[in-house]
Amino acid sequence: MAEYEKKVRAILTENGCKFVRHGKGDHDIWYSPITDRNITVDGKIKSRFTANEIMKQSGISYRF
Repeated sequence: MAEYEKKVRAILTENGCKFVRHGKGDHDIWYSPITDRNITVDGKIKSRFTANEIMKQSGISYRF
């Protein structure tokens, strides 16, 4: 299976999203200026569906 975590974090950073804080477990909280809301990013993203949902929640039109 592909690991999407590094790709997702890189795309979030390129689009102006900022790391806010660590959440529970291996989750991190990021802020998206596009949607003006916080999003949760899992530390181990193994599903492209999860990666695409994070992109959707952040307002970025990128799809895996």
